[in-house]
Amino acid sequence: MTRMSPMPRDPGGELVIGLLGHTVTSSNLGIGALTLSDIRILEEVAATLGRDIRFELTAWHEPHPVYIERPNLRYHPLSRGFILRRDGLRAMARRCDLVLDICGGDSFTDIYGPKRFVMQLAAQAAVTGTGTPLGFAPQTIGPFNRVWARRAAAWILRRAAFVCARDALSSEYVRSFGDVRITLIEATDVAFHLPYAPRAKAHEVDGKIHVGINVSGLLFAGGYTGKNEFGLKMDYPTLLRRLIREFSERDDCVVHLIGHVIIDSASGAGEDDQRACEQLGAEFPAVIVEPPAPAPSEAKSVISAMDYVFGARMHACIAAFSSGVPVLPMAYSRKFLGLFGTLGYGHVADCRTASSAEVEALILDGFDRRGQLAAQIESANREALRRLDLYRSFLAGVLCGPDRRVAAPGRAPDPDIQA
Repeated sequence: MTRMSPMPRDPGGELVIGLLGHTVTSSNLGIGALTLSDIRILEEVAATLGRDIRFELTAWHEPHPVYIERPNLRYHPLSRGFILRRDGLRAMARRCDLVLDICGGDSFTDIYGPKRFVMQLAAQAAVTGTGTPLGFAPQTIGPFNRVWARRAAAWILRRAAFVCARDALSSEYVRSFGDVRITLIEATDVAFHLPYAPRAKAHEVDGKIHVGINVSGLLFAGGYTGKNEFGLKMDYPTLLRRLIREFSERDDCVVHLIGHVIIDSASGAGEDDQRACEQLGAEFPAVIVEPPAPAPSEAKSVISAMDYVFGARMHACIAAFSSGVPVLPMAYSRKFLGLFGTLGYGHVADCRTASSAEVEALILDGFDRRGQLAAQIESANREALRRLDLYRSFLAGVLCGPDRRVAAPGRAPDPDIQA
């Protein structure tokens, strides 16, 4: 049976944390940002407890350079065999005080197909079967469009030690299961805590306004299938070209095209931001195509030098937001609206409901009101940090032993951290 209130194996010894749904080799720098940020938070928690910490991480291997190599991190390539073998995931979980699954930030859903969800569920069930607590790190929860998937999701959430939503919409979705045995807390996206080296503003060199456009190769290709499965009302490639032309023809602007999902293989061409950036760069020679960043922190440093950013990769937008850059996110799913709306930031273009003309108007209005956006972002960043402090405090309570905070089934969590 799952330990709902974990006691460390050695109350004064080294903490061992298992990481599922995190990665150190993903071509999607957003997932890498989640991993680096969650590790940073966990190391801070361990330091406040006066404990050493090490990590056991398992993830699908991708041919991207490793973001992080350190003596306290052990990496296990994830596979169906690793999930099923007794000496695989289950053995890893038994070595841990807690296993945290961040599900890539937004993959705890069936919208990406049943196969991905079933593999994810199998890994989570394997962990809970060992008796080691499973916690859901801050993430989007749902939606589940298949009845069996919704039931399976409710089952594993009930077995988890706790579930941490990163936005109010996800919290409401969890509550819609109507199961008081699910221990729910609410924080925000951990990537607000991604470390980076701030760059000087590019306008300090030439006095011009530097506009960063985060190009989504996925939306540029029409989605995974090319058939607009995200249901966008606007025409993304056409609008992007129109905005590039509009900003690049201005004497006071310099346009930078910035990718955040970098896939070198031919099979990933339809999702690769960099190929889309280079294609647009060839069409508009006046723009600057930023070279692919080798890691999430470096990408955030590039973005931090901009004066205004708009884009459709959520973690590129978070990189701008958390470095104080005025940003207009272009939402293709509810995760954008949930995350930024929960922080009190309403400057988001919903590409599922807004026409190309309406999205364009929002982006141009955001550019004109950069100062107002920056002031709102400053306030929203304070709220994000407050929410991450709650997450940090909750983890400390889980891991410190006698003062543990994880509620038993049927009880609400500590009111100070309840969503």
